[in-house]
Amino acid sequence: MRKLARIRKDELPGERQTVNDATTQPDEYDRTDMVRLASGDAAALNDLMQRHAPRLFSYALRCLQNESDASEIAQESFVRVFQYRAKFNPREKFSTWLYSIATNLIKDCYRYRARHPKVSLDAEIESVGEDFRERIHGNSPSPSESLEGAERAEAVRKAIAGLPEEIRTPLILSQYEELPHAEIGKILNCSAKAVETRLYRARNQLRQKLERLL
Repeated sequence: MRKLARIRKDELPGERQTVNDATTQPDEYDRTDMVRLASGDAAALNDLMQRHAPRLFSYALRCLQNESDASEIAQESFVRVFQYRAKFNPREKFSTWLYSIATNLIKDCYRYRARHPKVSLDAEIESVGEDFRERIHGNSPSPSESLEGAERAEAVRKAIAGLPEEIRTPLILSQYEELPHAEIGKILNCSAKAVETRLYRARNQLRQKLERLL
């Protein structure tokens, strides 16, 4: 299994409904590859991974705050895609199905951590030898600006990590994965209205946390 690259996208969550402006072409590629995969062409899985693995890894990393766990979740998600390839409904978006698989695996990881409370959200990332933290990118910031940005991003990261799972996951899917409410509802098996309510609660709690931290 190829090593999954890490992608960071840093943005303070705001009050907005994201819209997926992508064309339908990637979805058609996904459907074609799933047909290939179901018919026995195992190479189709590589094409699906090439398109979706980096973002899926990023999503798992934001949820779990641990590179090793995120890598395992991303890889296991594609293992499940292969195992259940015949169950994929071509009328649905592949990415929604994939994120549903990954979200269920992430929930399993949360439950494992609850039973074995030794994993720290600030655990060191083994491959790079530093704490996982968000970074705010700018155009050649001064040292003081870089420090302030790093501190602010770290505060945001900790605030999001401290949210209850029920509202943290939809916030990440909305803000960082830029998925619309309806698609998040399909991933989380709830209505779009429920997603909207959870996002409202998440942002309110986030504001309260950040007021104290910042």
